[in-house]
Amino acid sequence: MKSKDSNVMNSNDLIFALDIGTRTVVGIAGVQEKDKFKVLAAEIIEHKSRAMLDGQVHDIEKVADVVREVKGILEKKTGIKLNKAAIAAAGRVLKTKQVNIQKDINPVKEIDRELIKSLEMEGIQLAQLQLDEELFNEEKVPYYCVGYDVINYYLNNYVISSLVGHKGKTIGADILATFLPHTVVDSLYTVMNRVGLEVESLTLEPIAAINVAIPKNLRLLNLALVDIGAGTSDIAITKNGSVVAYAMVPVAGDEITELICQHYLIDFNTGEKIKTALSSSSGSISFVDIMGNKQTKKIDEIKALIQPAIEHLADTITQKILEYNQKAPNAVFLVGGGSQIGGLPQLIASRLNLPPERVAVRGRDVIQNVKISGKKLSGPEAITPIGIAVTAQIQKGHDFLYVTVNGKKIRLFNSRKLIVADALILVGFNPGDLIGKTGKPLNFELNGEKKTLRGEYGNSAEIYVNGKIANLETAIITGDNITIKPAEAGRPAQLSVKEIMDYYADADSVITVNGQVVPEDYMVQDGDKIEFVKKVHEEMIEPQQKTDVNQGVDKNKDQDFSVSINQFSFVPNQLKVMVNGREVIINGNKQEYMFVDIFNFIDFDLSKPQGSIVLKLNGKQAAFTDIIKPGDEIEIGWE
Repeated sequence: MKSKDSNVMNSNDLIFALDIGTRTVVGIAGVQEKDKFKVLAAEIIEHKSRAMLDGQVHDIEKVADVVREVKGILEKKTGIKLNKAAIAAAGRVLKTKQVNIQKDINPVKEIDRELIKSLEMEGIQLAQLQLDEELFNEEKVPYYCVGYDVINYYLNNYVISSLVGHKGKTIGADILATFLPHTVVDSLYTVMNRVGLEVESLTLEPIAAINVAIPKNLRLLNLALVDIGAGTSDIAITKNGSVVAYAMVPVAGDEITELICQHYLIDFNTGEKIKTALSSSSGSISFVDIMGNKQTKKIDEIKALIQPAIEHLADTITQKILEYNQKAPNAVFLVGGGSQIGGLPQLIASRLNLPPERVAVRGRDVIQNVKISGKKLSGPEAITPIGIAVTAQIQKGHDFLYVTVNGKKIRLFNSRKLIVADALILVGFNPGDLIGKTGKPLNFELNGEKKTLRGEYGNSAEIYVNGKIANLETAIITGDNITIKPAEAGRPAQLSVKEIMDYYADADSVITVNGQVVPEDYMVQDGDKIEFVKKVHEEMIEPQQKTDVNQGVDKNKDQDFSVSINQFSFVPNQLKVMVNGREVIINGNKQEYMFVDIFNFIDFDLSKPQGSIVLKLNGKQAAFTDIIKPGDEIEIGWE
């Protein structure tokens, strides 16, 4: 059924938010109506297998299938084709950086929002720079800013709640920026590309949750928000009017499900149903284990079994809160599907020495300025998806820069110095099209000796920014026009009988292929066996010479032939490296080889990505353009 509002809006008005979780994908479609966000339609679909673990996409195709299903249902409900989506990343392996940024300004000019936004962006770039420097000696994995909070603004070095409209000599800000590895962000973008969606907004799940669960007027209090999902528990802490910390623990509802599965020997989906039923059932639960045996267990018995896991979850969450807050907060709010685990709020309260009423589960009823009907999203699991939609509305038109890649306009989160590679990732450019593959080699035998004639080297991709030659590391800014001419494969190796005969220049000789005499224009085929024999009169040969002549090509001539064929890339310059634990020999006529060259000599299909590609050289993160040397250890895979 189409929404009754579909005739008064278009796709530009609509916000489509996706909460891609470990167990489910939740989709929300809504519009901003004055000061309220109105949810027009919502849909929840479970993953059919464990395609995501701990908030990280593991099977891109399976996750994309569920997202596509959610998208299709919401399109039918709203009557609008959805081509943009707001998404959020789980706080898996997140890093935060707090910085202070100061800026001299014109004292006679009023401070406007553009100037404030410029200040904030400089702060994010400073945070990125400092994080990169800290990580330089530890890891080369690039991190991506997925959100930030302004803790304080400053006017002439004094704290002020709002800079808009004021005048002064200097402005400043304390900024808390949050970063995730590119691999986490890239996998989400890959899923979006698979289903034909452009990423309109990207944030962190705890940022989205806190935007609706703890309004700004409550952030003067020292509060902790814990979003307990299936794979991770994300934490946000407020104090003195601002969000002061974000954290994550890789413990959540799945650990309890896994304990049930291991104890009763059942599959994960059955374990999940049992866990869910514990809060609504009484007496006993019946199920069938993987051996086909029907079991009936009392609810109290199962609760006793999982109690240690619930206590571990409570311990882990409270330890992380105390680590980042240095003390117990005034109150703790729990959201997310995992927050409904029986007894969890009481355990957290006791470990923080808080009264039980100071730890509470929050549902959608606490959300301000949001209109939603129906019961599809009513409990604590509704907070994050609604928060993603509201955050997208807040961020609309901000924090992104626009570039064009081969005629397609895209936008990137303007968090740091962005390069061509960032744009290619988001547009879904196939990494295989950056590499000029060597043409197919020709394998044959010449007088019993195996020979390989390599094909021509391919031409690497050509990259231009605003018409000027560039590379993957070239910095980009708003409005840049990026053009990429895909790599071209080299021609396959070719060799004719005439080329062999011309080299020997001996009219009194015979060449056969697979035992048959062939014409001079015969092109050698893969696997051919070629015999080259000189016709001579035996009475003109000394006895000791007969054996050598009748064997065919003499050894010196064969050596010369190899040198001649080098004009066709026949005799390679070899370089031996280890790739994923196996020795690989690189043959070619280059003076030095780049990391990208290895793909011409291994069986690794870049055209069918199974996640984000991982490139390592001697244990460190590598780039396609890194130089490789003999003996280097290379790791290539998907993550």
